[in-house]
Amino acid sequence: MESKNKKKYWKKNLKYLAILLGIWFLVSFVFGILLVDELNAIRLGGFKLGFWFAQQGAIYVFVILIFVYIRLMNALDKEFGFNEK
Repeated sequence: MESKNKKKYWKKNLKYLAILLGIWFLVSFVFGILLVDELNAIRLGGFKLGFWFAQQGAIYVFVILIFVYIRLMNALDKEFGFNEK
């Protein structure tokens, strides 16, 4: 793989990582810690929404982000010729 393609590959990979980690930070830290009092005014399944984000929401979002990252990287690998199939 030529150097120019390697740089494009890693630039796109880092862009994906930054976006996904930003989403995780938003859900786990901002919603689960900083905005917990405002979100607790809303109830989800009988639980306060701030509590839900702090306890379950961040974990669910993290697992979903793992699958999104896998899908994005498979597409990126195919785009740059690294697919295993």
